[in-house]
Amino acid sequence: MTAVSATLESGIAFAASHADDPFEAMDDVITQLGATPLAGALVFCSQRYDRDKLSRAINRRTEGLTVIGCTSSGEVTEAGYDHDSLTVIGFPADSFQMVSHCFTDLDNFDPDQAREAVRNLAAIAQRDSKALGDQVNHVALFLVDGLSHREEILTMTIQDALNDIPLIGGSSGDDLAFRQTAIFHGGQFRPRAAVVAILSSPKPMHVFKAQHYAPSDRKMVITGATPHERIVTEINAEPAAEEYLRLAGHAGEALGMQFFAAHPPMVRAGGEYHVRSIQCANPDGSLTFYCAIDVGLVLTVGEPVNRIAGMEKLFADIGERVGQVDRIIAFDCVLNRIDAEQRQIARDVSKLYVRNRVVGFNTYGEQYHALHVNQTFSGLAIGK
Repeated sequence: MTAVSATLESGIAFAASHADDPFEAMDDVITQLGATPLAGALVFCSQRYDRDKLSRAINRRTEGLTVIGCTSSGEVTEAGYDHDSLTVIGFPADSFQMVSHCFTDLDNFDPDQAREAVRNLAAIAQRDSKALGDQVNHVALFLVDGLSHREEILTMTIQDALNDIPLIGGSSGDDLAFRQTAIFHGGQFRPRAAVVAILSSPKPMHVFKAQHYAPSDRKMVITGATPHERIVTEINAEPAAEEYLRLAGHAGEALGMQFFAAHPPMVRAGGEYHVRSIQCANPDGSLTFYCAIDVGLVLTVGEPVNRIAGMEKLFADIGERVGQVDRIIAFDCVLNRIDAEQRQIARDVSKLYVRNRVVGFNTYGEQYHALHVNQTFSGLAIGK
């Protein structure tokens, strides 16, 4: 799997395995990928795998290859919504270059050092990708610990250093256990880490972001919060969970993951509404969010729109952008999946994904340019 130059005809490789043993799963994946030389690969995996053992399995079969990845809360494979799998996306060496950098200590993240590291990475990508031709496109793939509470500062800092190279990515998951997620880089899984990889190719590449919710007329103001923990204690000067349920719910409903997915709070910023998803309700009546919050923030209760129609339009727009699609690498919020299952449209969504060659993973949040966002279907579309 060592990177070499060839023609520009190879399609993006994809493989998934549900084998229980990490070595068996990785052997299965490599067999499916075939002999096409790769420039780099993405790995998304269920948190059920022993991480040390899976690291050894990956390293045994990818020597000399740039590999990044993360733990997930579900995978998107050639079957659509999937689970408990090891998934690999491979970028053929005849039409891609891939270089990466890992931030291993998010608790002591230094923005100035990060900008320098990312600028150096971009310079390497520009230099190395000249072998692919005169017209080369660049995209930054970004994966970050989904429990780090550091996505906002990292996303803004890295996009700033990238200049006009667009950033797209997702926050790692752990199947809604909310205990420990991990990023794969340098041959090992690391908690409290993030990785950015610059993918270069003459093929057309387009990053996008879409959401399946629209603002209602029900407003609420955060009046009490612990921002560094992303905890809201009061809404409209009332206990947060109680007031949110009163505004968003109906008699007899209970707060839980399905409720949060169906009625996400939204905030208006830059002329657009963005979802600010709730992770959980706490025993003391507070709410923990997936994103940065603070006192004074005005939220609006979101309501679902026609997801299938919206996604069909999105895929049509993507086709106009990149032509015939090779693959769409998706960073799809786990709450989208939960809401699709609750509304009994998960099978229809999966069919759309299969038809439009979507692969990827279910996230604890998504990154688009300089934004950390929630409950979106975001991704990278690559044309043939």
